[in-house]
Amino acid sequence: MAKHRIYVTSVSSVYPHYVAKAERKGRTGAEVDEIMCWLTGHDRTTLHDQLEKRVTFEDFFADAPRLNPARSLITGVICGVRVEDIEEPTMREIRYLDKLVDELAKGRPLSKILRQ
Repeated sequence: MAKHRIYVTSVSSVYPHYVAKAERKGRTGAEVDEIMCWLTGHDRTTLHDQLEKRVTFEDFFADAPRLNPARSLITGVICGVRVEDIEEPTMREIRYLDKLVDELAKGRPLSKILRQ
């Protein structure tokens, strides 16, 4: 079975869309970075290194320094699918990120987005 095309898409090609979505709703690119760092264990420097290297989503999550154990608390629907019901691990990680960016754009406080 062929991989979904999002797996081989570079994170850096989608990142500007995450930032634009957040900024349209009065949030910042720095908040998007904070979400991505919280989820993956990257710091801002290594996150932007990954973006510059144009790594794929599959490699971005496979090589993440430390996936946050609290990410399992992320629930809800994204693209018509409940994130907690997604069985394929890489797709679930991608959808976690999508869900967090959606929550940011909807005005949810960052402390709640980061499950603190």
